[in-house]
Amino acid sequence: MTASLASLALGAPGIYPAASEPIRMLTGVRMDVCAFAGVAPRGPARDPYFDAEWAPKPESERPRDLNVKLATPVAVESWSEYTRLFGSFEGPGLLPYAVSAFFDNGGRRAYIVRIVHQYFKADGSGDDDKNGAGFARAAFAGLTASGGRAVWVRARNEGSWGNSLRVTLSFTARTLGLAASDFYVDRLSLPNGADAVPGAVLRLFLGAGVKTIRRISLVTEDWNPLDGSRQTWAWFDHATASAAQSAELIEGVVTIDDGVNAIETFEHVGLAANHPRWLANVLVNDSERLYPCDDPALGSGNPLASWIDADLDVDARLDPIATAVFTGGTDRYADIVPEDFFDSEWVLGDDAPGCGVHALTQLDDLSLVVVPDLYSPGALAPIESIVEPATFAGAEFAECIDPAPPDAQGEPAEDLTGLRLDPSVDFDAIVALQRQLADLADDLESFIVLLDVPPRLSQKKMLNWRAKFDSAYAAAYYPWLDVTRADDARDAKIAVNPSAAAAGIIAQRETQFGVPYGPANVIATGVVAVEDRVSPARHAELHQNAVNVFVPERDGVRLTAARTLSRDPQWRQLNVRRLVTMIRRVLERQMQWVVFEPNTRQLRFQIARLLDAFLRQLYRANAFAGATEAEAFFVKCDDELNPPVSQEAGRLLAHVGVAPAEPLEFIVVNLAREGDSILTAEDH
Repeated sequence: MTASLASLALGAPGIYPAASEPIRMLTGVRMDVCAFAGVAPRGPARDPYFDAEWAPKPESERPRDLNVKLATPVAVESWSEYTRLFGSFEGPGLLPYAVSAFFDNGGRRAYIVRIVHQYFKADGSGDDDKNGAGFARAAFAGLTASGGRAVWVRARNEGSWGNSLRVTLSFTARTLGLAASDFYVDRLSLPNGADAVPGAVLRLFLGAGVKTIRRISLVTEDWNPLDGSRQTWAWFDHATASAAQSAELIEGVVTIDDGVNAIETFEHVGLAANHPRWLANVLVNDSERLYPCDDPALGSGNPLASWIDADLDVDARLDPIATAVFTGGTDRYADIVPEDFFDSEWVLGDDAPGCGVHALTQLDDLSLVVVPDLYSPGALAPIESIVEPATFAGAEFAECIDPAPPDAQGEPAEDLTGLRLDPSVDFDAIVALQRQLADLADDLESFIVLLDVPPRLSQKKMLNWRAKFDSAYAAAYYPWLDVTRADDARDAKIAVNPSAAAAGIIAQRETQFGVPYGPANVIATGVVAVEDRVSPARHAELHQNAVNVFVPERDGVRLTAARTLSRDPQWRQLNVRRLVTMIRRVLERQMQWVVFEPNTRQLRFQIARLLDAFLRQLYRANAFAGATEAEAFFVKCDDELNPPVSQEAGRLLAHVGVAPAEPLEFIVVNLAREGDSILTAEDH
């Protein structure tokens, strides 16, 4: 008999519910999720703060008095999902190359933060006009809302990609099975269970080919005096000249095409502001590409500028309505500066996510951070022309004629001139930026930031760079890696941050073996060459200074180490830091139930048992050093550690000690020649 049944008080014969005790156990958490912050041609940025009713939130409820979320972390789980949301390689940033390297090397989940520039006025306040100027906008041609308001929409986020948007509003008509006696000039009678709701649009047929549009303003129920049954009435927004003979329920269908991804389609769209699926609500809540917006010619202060609280003027012919050409979308890459990657007002303990990389502070599953566009060491290769020259060459000899001029090649993407820093000239500025990342990781103690040793530095300068850091929550990688992509129009080798491939390798090793295993000694996928072939002597010096080096070998480019930038020997290995972080994360998340329990000896025994069982699992997975469990870990949660005075203060204390296993980095082989000229080799 279980303890819960033994303690159950039984009375008269009957059925007694036995409360089941929750099963308490600790399980590991994933540590392979990586965040990338950089420059992309599209993707969430400057998202307005909307409440549940799509209305803008009051300024008192917005963090730091911003009208928009400058940076929004978005989770993606594949390269194709990334390209759908953020575009491909058409921009000047390294972000897409870094993300593709992550997934190529085994990454499974990444958060993406698109960085855009925040414009300010001379007085230091945000410049709303400039911040909103990069969005493509268009109005529905021939469509108005009540009061003659134009119906404007804009791209979901800024960038020239929005100029390719095409949006169409079409209509569906569903006949209502009603008798002529159900119609009145101001209302109609609906059968029980009819799905007509306030805000629904009806097309009424009055006879003699006359059709008119009415909206349902109110739905009521009352008693039928003839038979005592309930009857439902749908009241029109205004009466008709005569009672209708039949009716159709009209709903909208919105299609949104950006010329690249699959077309977005939204059905059963409401055409009045009080409809449950009002067009503006659908765009705000469901679309990835479009927002409603005010008429830019009138300005937000004009009551006729906004249509989101109005009703659409639907013509009874129900002809499809398309938007005019979208214009105004601009990329503004050159305006982005390193300061856009950080939130100067964010402080440790701030409940609200900040801007830039500080938007990542509230992600509880984040373990790695890579910032590929923190600075730009040089421009990427230009995109190859895709406009073929005209030719009249043929099999027969004939007089030459002048060919027509070819179509104009599209303008190349702007460069990241605001992020351009030369490592040999701007060394201190680069170090200062990377130190900000390492300091944030140290403050939060929840993720590892992967840093790239700046390219084109001498060995002495690299060691000088390494001396600037002392953090168990940062790791350094070198050299930069050359990659080529078949789907990249540049058709050239691109030097990509080595930290991106390293992040994928870390994720892949965790998936294959678990956190305790060192994420190194792996061939990087998709890498064709390295920017700097490190000699064995230089490699030895860099390794002893905790710089993780990619080395070209016969079968590919291999990541040879996984060390942190900590000067403390116990935190030297990256897997040790990640293992301890994982243990702490498990305890913080899965032991919250203890807060609501009485501090009794039984509770302390239960806690010790749970911790012991969890650590035993890790020991069996080779996470700890030691020949026995006693040598590998200990758990203490007893009366000595929790005296009565501590219990009275509402405090419970448990001590956990572990001896993490470090990866084998060196194998020493002794060569000895015996007296009989026999050569022997022994490894230690």
